[in-house]
Amino acid sequence: MRTREALLPDAEEIYELIATYSHDGTLLPRTFAEVCENVRDFVVLEDHGHIIGCGALHLYGPHLAEIRSITVDPARQGSGGGERLVKALLAQARKHDVNSICLFTRIPEFFARLGFTMAQREDLPDKIHKDCCVCPRFHQCDEVAMVRGELPKFAMLPQPANWLVKIEV
Repeated sequence: MRTREALLPDAEEIYELIATYSHDGTLLPRTFAEVCENVRDFVVLEDHGHIIGCGALHLYGPHLAEIRSITVDPARQGSGGGERLVKALLAQARKHDVNSICLFTRIPEFFARLGFTMAQREDLPDKIHKDCCVCPRFHQCDEVAMVRGELPKFAMLPQPANWLVKIEV
């Protein structure tokens, strides 16, 4: 097994893997168009040339990234593929110099073994305002927020000091 960055021709297989887990609500559903638009966020797990897993790293900014859509073919679970995907995505976060990585999960034990700790949803406003507020489970979410690294210190970059222009009359 090996991980690699996803390419556009991988989009259909990524879409199918995510769909496998979105029917029961394990993952949020993604349209094929969404997968194509965001294929550069994905890493795939291959075994003998076949894609058996995927995961994505969504960048919110230099302060925060989110690991999402982690999935391994049900027939291949338990072989270390999920851990390989997470480690590949953490390497991507390091490459982008992001040191706060979040995720939302129903299997916190798995991610705790990889160095993630539980967090409060309120500590991750970027995630809440972008994705959670449109989720059908927003008011009855059963996922655990987790973070690896420092909690983000800000949700948006501060305005430059010269953003106010003094106009004299």
